[in-house]
Amino acid sequence: MAKASGRETRFIFGFHAIQSRLRNDAESIHELHVAEGRQDARSRDLVALAESLGVRVMPTDAARLDGMAGGARHQGVVARVDAQHKVLKLEDVLETLDGPALLLVLDGVTDPHNLGACLRVADAAGAQAVIAPKDRSASLNATAIKVASGAADTVPYVTVTNLARAMRQMQEAGIWIVGAAGEAEQSLYEVDQTGPVAWVLGAEGSGLRRLTRDTCDVLAKIPMHGSVDSLNVSVATGICLFEACRQRRR
Repeated sequence: MAKASGRETRFIFGFHAIQSRLRNDAESIHELHVAEGRQDARSRDLVALAESLGVRVMPTDAARLDGMAGGARHQGVVARVDAQHKVLKLEDVLETLDGPALLLVLDGVTDPHNLGACLRVADAAGAQAVIAPKDRSASLNATAIKVASGAADTVPYVTVTNLARAMRQMQEAGIWIVGAAGEAEQSLYEVDQTGPVAWVLGAEGSGLRRLTRDTCDVLAKIPMHGSVDSLNVSVATGICLFEACRQRRR
C-alpha cells in the first residue's frame, strides 16, 4: 500500500470496478494506468471518461500492471485510489432507508470472490446494504471489488463488531430477519417478504453460527431437488433476495 499526498492508496482493477469508481467517486482516484498500445473501443471509452473527470491517465507496460494487480487478471486497466472506503455505520443505513428495507447479512463469508459476487447480486436486487461482522469476514479488497463489477461503489458494505447485536438493532427498527438454513421447516416461498426484510446467509458448508441462527425471527430453506445439499453463498443470495423482489411486485 502506497502513500500519495499524505493519503494511503491501493490499487483496483478491471473495467467494471474502475468505471463504477469513476462515476461514483472520481475524486478518490489518483491515476489510471492503461496497457501501453491498447486502442480498443472499451479502453478508449474508459480513458475518455477518466479524462473528462480530470483523472490522470498513464500508459503502462504489462509487467508493471501485473505487479500492481498482484498477478490477478486486470484486463489491462489498473487505478490507484484512496485506500479507505467511505465508512458507513449500521445506524446510517437504517436512518436513510428509502422504502421497505431489503438487507443482506453475511455470517462467516471469508472468500473475497464470494463477497464480491454477493455485492453484485445485492445491487441487482436493489438491496440497500450488505452487513457482516468485522471478524471472520472477507475484506473489501481489490479482488472483491473486481468481482463485484461496480457494486462495491453502489452498495454499502457495513462491518459491525457484534453481529447478533446488530441484528437486534435491525429488529428494533422493524426489520424481519430471515435466516437461510437447510434444515428449516418452511421454504423461502412460504415466508412473507413484502415488508422490511434482512436475509442472513452463512458460508457454504458451515452455515449460520448458533447465536446468529437464534437471533433470526424465522429460518427458511431453499428447496433442493437434486443430489447436492448446498449452494454457493452468492447463488443462494440471489435466490433469496429475488424472491423478496418477486413478492413485492405481486
